[in-house]
Amino acid sequence: MQVPTRVILAIGGPVLFLAAGFLYAFNPVTSGLFPPCLFYRLTNLYCPGCGSTRALHNLLHGDVAAAFDMNPLLVLSIPFLALLVCRPSLCNSRHLPAAVGIILVGYGVLRNFPAFHFLAP
Repeated sequence: MQVPTRVILAIGGPVLFLAAGFLYAFNPVTSGLFPPCLFYRLTNLYCPGCGSTRALHNLLHGDVAAAFDMNPLLVLSIPFLALLVCRPSLCNSRHLPAAVGIILVGYGVLRNFPAFHFLAP
């Protein structure tokens, strides 16, 4: 059984709004309320998501440049995520999961090389 889109929006909308308000109010760098990246803590390597919380906090405050410095992939992916929300039929592509996986793994690998230091948070 598929959940209707309006139900997802009715539940997800307020949850997303509250989460955004919480992230807007509390700076992840200084508040101590947000957990550190477990992958980074265990391996001392940046995962594709490292810097995402700080990037979202900066975006909520309108600082796109600082957000891009924290996690460029997240900032660049927002228009595509919005497109997928507006056009869910695009999610039916059988190539989408593989493409997303390749992008995430590639980004995760590249941001740990010294030549790509600008990708690190």
